[in-house]
Amino acid sequence: MRVLIAEDEVATAKALKVLLEKAGCSVDIVHNGNDAWDYIEAGTYEVIVLDIMMPGKSGLEVLSLIRNNHLTVPVMLLTSKAEIEDRVAGLDAGADDYLPKPFATSELIARVKALGRRSESYTNSVNTIGNVTLDANRYEMSASGGSVKLANKEFQLMELFMGHPGHVFSTEHLMEKIWGYDTESDIDVVWTHIGFVRKKLRSIGANVEIKTMRGAGYALEVIS
Repeated sequence: MRVLIAEDEVATAKALKVLLEKAGCSVDIVHNGNDAWDYIEAGTYEVIVLDIMMPGKSGLEVLSLIRNNHLTVPVMLLTSKAEIEDRVAGLDAGADDYLPKPFATSELIARVKALGRRSESYTNSVNTIGNVTLDANRYEMSASGGSVKLANKEFQLMELFMGHPGHVFSTEHLMEKIWGYDTESDIDVVWTHIGFVRKKLRSIGANVEIKTMRGAGYALEVIS
């Protein structure tokens, strides 16, 4: 399950990321509302956790963008404000859950898991572009020439590319999006994993490829 946490308290965000990853989630963290919306536009999440009070766009503003763009992903709001009017405003804006600070991390994780189960009821686990099908349940990619298993980072790359065919992603964006802004990995890891995915696409007879856009980044395109 992919989770986005938008929380301006860095230590809190990092702690939640560690705990949710131990629970089996793939987690991205950002610390302001503008970055949160950028990540939401560029990725696919089963659950989004938004702090109401953030720099840039507020959590409520991000939530409004999510619902105005007809995204059905479950959203949980976090806030230090416990007033009824704030809770009502969040729920009226389309939040699925609401957790006032301070909270027990075990409760947040349980609620995120519950929202994730709800998300599974309407999230399509299979994505198809050209003759390539990506199965999120099996972490498997298939085409006319067979199928192949994908490692975690390979799967995340293909999920991102297939969710936005033709969109050019910079190496830096892929690094931050897939490996996280606080990763200790070298940027060469992006090129290496794209090479792995390209080899697997060729091995199954795919009619799509990850093209290098010189000076700009990478994009997934159907081969004519």
